[in-house]
Amino acid sequence: MIRQLSYFVLIVISLASFHAKAATLLILGDSLSAGYNMRAEQSWPTMLSDELSSGDEPMTVINGSVSGDTTSNGLAKLPGLLKQHSPDYILIELGANDGLRGFQPNIIKNNLASLIKMSQEAGAKVLLMQIRIPPNYGKRYASMFEGIYPDLAQESGVPLLPFFLEQVIIKPEWMMEDGLHPKPEAQPFIAQFVAESMQPHL
Repeated sequence: MIRQLSYFVLIVISLASFHAKAATLLILGDSLSAGYNMRAEQSWPTMLSDELSSGDEPMTVINGSVSGDTTSNGLAKLPGLLKQHSPDYILIELGANDGLRGFQPNIIKNNLASLIKMSQEAGAKVLLMQIRIPPNYGKRYASMFEGIYPDLAQESGVPLLPFFLEQVIIKPEWMMEDGLHPKPEAQPFIAQFVAESMQPHL
């Protein structure tokens, strides 16, 4: 009887541990996700875990974003991040620096496609964020650049998330003087916005 009871308790503990295991989200981004000119705890990825976690479904968020990163930088670092963290989900927020440097759209698209494929082959579910660049880069280039993301999402079968900066840039008090990066005051809104965009796909 004691042996049976001990076995039952062990099963209950094991099931509880299984249900409590946190899913892991890796954010692969640039300065927009890296907490540019602010403390790490002020950045929206740090706040995202609380936004995404529920009582019995915790979410661990790993921020692999680095200011200045391009899609090529993402390709170089992704294998190591996959090996180290084995994420369940990957949010790709890359391409802005490629666009600001005028990289060829086909190169950007190929790099993003490789990031998606590499992530999927590692068993992660990919979410791609739409990125846009300022209009002063020319209407033709800006249109080609922006079109990369919906085309790639459709071709790869991955969800396309809206670009959070569009909801922030309309509030000057939320933007740094460079006109490109959100202030710490905008980070809670971004965390909530990204979480709401991600929820249907988790």
